[in-house]
Amino acid sequence: MPRTRAIDELLAGLIDYAGLFPPAALGMRDAVRAYARYRDGAEAWALGRFVVPVARLVEFSAEATELLTVGTPWRLSVLAGATDAEVMERFNRSYVDRAIIDSIEAKATTVHDVAALSVLQGEGRLVYVEIPLGASTDLLVDAIAAHGMRAKVRTGGVTVEAFPAAQAVAHFLSSCARAGVACKATAGLHHPVRGEYRLMYAEDAPQGTMFGFLNVICASMLMRHGLPMHDAVALLEERDPKAFQVDAHGIRWRDWCVPVADIHTARAGAANSFGSCSFEEPIHDLKQLAML
Repeated sequence: MPRTRAIDELLAGLIDYAGLFPPAALGMRDAVRAYARYRDGAEAWALGRFVVPVARLVEFSAEATELLTVGTPWRLSVLAGATDAEVMERFNRSYVDRAIIDSIEAKATTVHDVAALSVLQGEGRLVYVEIPLGASTDLLVDAIAAHGMRAKVRTGGVTVEAFPAAQAVAHFLSSCARAGVACKATAGLHHPVRGEYRLMYAEDAPQGTMFGFLNVICASMLMRHGLPMHDAVALLEERDPKAFQVDAHGIRWRDWCVPVADIHTARAGAANSFGSCSFEEPIHDLKQLAML
């Protein structure tokens, strides 16, 4: 199916490649070579950043340096903490025009933690603060907003217990919409639409209910267009691919729509990327749904 402008706006640079992390858990050599292939592939327009822990930057350098070319820098999102700013600055100085850390992902459980992470901000650099879901969500999102950072939500993992309830994710997205905070999601988002999937890649791996990345991205955008909480929960729990329509007019879930002219702006202020240990799986599934 030919790409529409709506799918272009929705997916452009959306998928941050986290091949180093479970369930893929690739070695550094395999992960960087896979990312290099995706950058050169037909779906490169949907590829976002390469996700890597700050503790593995030296290993990244050893495996990726020969693949980095001047003028087309790799964009990295680095998992780091408040004390790692200088390490990342040195990396950026070493790889000018070949690679750049322009996104940082860090964890916080208190307002004090959030404030401490503000030292990681820099010109053109995004800082995503991963927070726990629960009673403190609103307070932490407000603190993130006060420091001009972005929020991050973990939507799954490799065990059934790692997947939060749809109500908790909807609360997070609602809090971000209220505070004007952009966000990203990660973990368990390999597939476009919610459903039962294997939690690991082994044939005998247990199954669990995973969120779909279309569910999460659309809920985030539509909550900024007035989608109420009960509908947001229903959207996050939506399992019917036919409930989603992406065409020349925009993106629609049932009776709610983001017009094509508004998708770019809506995404920029909403859930604007998601981390996935597979780049091929989301693209394959979108093709199966005739969205690509």
